[in-house]
Amino acid sequence: MSFAQPVVVEDLLNYKLSRLLASSGAMVTKLCEGRYGITRREWRLICMLASQDGLSPSALAQRAHLTRARISRHIADLTEKKLVTRQIVATDKRRSRISLTAAGRTIHDELFPKSVAFNNMVLGALSPAELRKFDATLQKLTDVADALNASVVPEEKADRRHGGSRRFSRLTFDSRL
Repeated sequence: MSFAQPVVVEDLLNYKLSRLLASSGAMVTKLCEGRYGITRREWRLICMLASQDGLSPSALAQRAHLTRARISRHIADLTEKKLVTRQIVATDKRRSRISLTAAGRTIHDELFPKSVAFNNMVLGALSPAELRKFDATLQKLTDVADALNASVVPEEKADRRHGGSRRFSRLTFDSRL
């Protein structure tokens, strides 16, 4: 295995990070879904609103690194579950602010300490020096990825309304003609 020269998918950084997220996040996901009836993305939004209540949907989307459309669906689901409220801005009826309800705050107050405990159990494998180095390394990699994402324009854009696989199927089918 080599990060510098990957040979198989398991050698790729994103695969390793995804694996870590799946394993370390599984404990919290089970609590979210089983006990509280929320998804891990909904949990992420609840946490963000707990730390900065009254965000606009656009600001919430940017902070959560999700599309505006996906945020709208999650806000609708959380509103239906009575965990957030959407308040229209009086000066501009096209704008709204999203806030946690008392029930949403209760879920956060119960689940966040458990999330921290799971987080600390995983990070407990590292010494304090390794932890500081790991944190700095993750930040450095994130900064480079953010810069690349902002500067590199892909030749093909995803057609998310019709699913990425449809484009591939159409291209594959057309090439057989």
